[in-house]
Amino acid sequence: MADLRVDARRASTLLESLTSVGAASLPCPLFQNALFMTEPVRLAKRLVELVSCSRREAELYIAGGWVMVDGQVVEEPQYMVTEQHVELHPDADLVPVEPVTIIFHQPPDTGMNIDAICADTRSADDNSGIHLLRQHFFRLTTCTPLERNASGLVVLTQDFRVARKLTDEAATIEQEYIVEVAGTLAPDGLKLLNHGLKFNGKPLPPIKVSWQNETRLRFALKGVIPGQITHACQKVGLEVLSMKRIRIGRVSMAKLLPGQWRYLMQHERF
Repeated sequence: MADLRVDARRASTLLESLTSVGAASLPCPLFQNALFMTEPVRLAKRLVELVSCSRREAELYIAGGWVMVDGQVVEEPQYMVTEQHVELHPDADLVPVEPVTIIFHQPPDTGMNIDAICADTRSADDNSGIHLLRQHFFRLTTCTPLERNASGLVVLTQDFRVARKLTDEAATIEQEYIVEVAGTLAPDGLKLLNHGLKFNGKPLPPIKVSWQNETRLRFALKGVIPGQITHACQKVGLEVLSMKRIRIGRVSMAKLLPGQWRYLMQHERF
């Protein structure tokens, strides 16, 4: 313990001496560098020093997911670093991060959980070629949400153009559902489902309904009103057991597994 106290006093004396002399007049450049490297700085500032770019360029590199700190991608320009190894990816570019749209297969009996959209649940079949970034999971707007107890295709977007289209043109964009039913279909029931029923006291517009198999109906309709499909089925003697949306406009859920998501590809349009 006595040795430790002596060492502590020596360290304290050395620190006082360094403080009185000043870092600029230290005789040892290596010690000067060591003191500098232990001073935390913003990642963007460190990148400017390393690659001789502007601060704005450094921020774009970092936001684009092109910068690693000790082998881990860091996307926050304000992230503080000291002696960590900072590296810029050789393929890095300065293209600003574009807003993304995500296609999600909401599992049955779960409700919409935004936390389910993460790196671990991205579909292995995603062919968009989009470089995954953490910021793609922020400020997502849910468009055309599913009604209660339904599963299937959900659209989440950061792009105001997509959100506006799906909202403003909801009455003209066709949606497709697969509905599992039980019971006995009333005479002319299929004809009535296609046209002739009322909902909330108003006649429903013509829709397209057909049998997919012995227990499942395919509904293709525009301007979907929550509760409309269940009400229509009840009117013709059928009980809805499950309901899954598989398409919105020209975008299909295809082989996307429950609980998984993918990016909307460049050529896809609703």
